[in-house]
Amino acid sequence: MTDNLIAIIGPGAIGGLTAAMLQQAGHDVVVVAREKTARQITEHGLDVATDEFGTWHAPLAATTEVPHGARVIVAVKAEGVADAAALLAGTAPTEVLSLLNGLDHLAVLRAALPGVRVVGATIAGETLRTGAGGFGPALVRHRGTLLRAVVPDDATELVVVAALRDTPIEVITGGTDEEVLWKKLRFLAPLALLTSAWATGIGDALTRDPALTSGLLAEIAATASAEGVPTTGEDLQGILGGFPAPMRSSLQADIEAGREGELDAIGGAVRRRAASHGLPTPHLDDVITRIATRAAHPG
Repeated sequence: MTDNLIAIIGPGAIGGLTAAMLQQAGHDVVVVAREKTARQITEHGLDVATDEFGTWHAPLAATTEVPHGARVIVAVKAEGVADAAALLAGTAPTEVLSLLNGLDHLAVLRAALPGVRVVGATIAGETLRTGAGGFGPALVRHRGTLLRAVVPDDATELVVVAALRDTPIEVITGGTDEEVLWKKLRFLAPLALLTSAWATGIGDALTRDPALTSGLLAEIAATASAEGVPTTGEDLQGILGGFPAPMRSSLQADIEAGREGELDAIGGAVRRRAASHGLPTPHLDDVITRIATRAAHPG
């Protein structure tokens, strides 16, 4: 029976940490990954190191297929959404909770799962996985104290949400699916875009070009407001200014490795929604072009 089994698609930094914490809390967990990664986790598990919640070894089970009827958490990056949807099709999951950045993934997952409850949630925390695909256990490293999941108001009855509340992850509610996604994207987008454009921590990135920063924040705020999450550029300046100055983004790491990563899922998603509301985005366009150029010519 898989009624109480939680399958986590994508045992990267966030997926791996979530799986390890759910297992530590006593839940029946399996991670779903590509063959090489699934074999590494099956043979070696995951090591977890955190500043706030301890250090431990998680002997996780892993597979390449989603167990039929499982409760599912999707924790892949944007480029893995189509593959995750293909894995889910035909498996009749009991419920699906996505922990992805951006906006467009919900439509892809829901199209693959007609009649299945697919919920858009977010999770925030500075987390990195290293040693994937190598010998021995990969390491999931969580820095600082922030580890917060936000779920829609009508998702509190989901079993996976109740399970997350058993872990050190702080779980709060935040409106509709779209409101939840926008409440993160409105600050994730400038964080990811500015640190990637300037190849530096957010503290320095905010002050490199004040006019560009101000314009970018105003455009993102206007788009979030049009999407139902009232925001100002000053709001975003305050949120970003409250982050540790050295904080970087996963997009930044991808760009420095010559990959565009989630540039389209983050920056492109904001630009598309702005266009749908007739909002001009010259500063956003400029920053996206700069980052795409950096990705094409790393180093």
